[in-house]
Amino acid sequence: MLQFVKYCMVGVLNTLVTLGVIYLCKSLLGWNLYVSNALGYVCGVANSFVCNRQWVFRSHGHYGREAMKFVLGFLLCYGLQFFVVWMLTGTYGGYDFRVLGIVLSGYGIATLIGNVVYTLANFVYNRMVTFNGDSCNR
Repeated sequence: MLQFVKYCMVGVLNTLVTLGVIYLCKSLLGWNLYVSNALGYVCGVANSFVCNRQWVFRSHGHYGREAMKFVLGFLLCYGLQFFVVWMLTGTYGGYDFRVLGIVLSGYGIATLIGNVVYTLANFVYNRMVTFNGDSCNR
């Protein structure tokens, strides 16, 4: 459980890194919106790999192999998240839902559910595939 909490803390940090780089590149340096966005996500994923490897999973495995598995896991889990959002939006996207007095769109709820699916799937993938081995301290 502690490992999952640490994983979620790294996720918050990744979001801040991603948004910070996008803001720096787009707003302060005046770079192209799409270049800034791509660079922000590359920095967020790189930060995620380093923090998860060193702090969450405390791995001492082969750096290059783990990096390739990590990127593959990111792509697979992002694809799963995208599929969930797409399916739910197709079914409930045209509806609005009231939760605690707040109106949420079907797409908004689908996005939240997709984010939860991504987080859980990516944690399991990284624990079982990327950083799985005798070199990891759990």
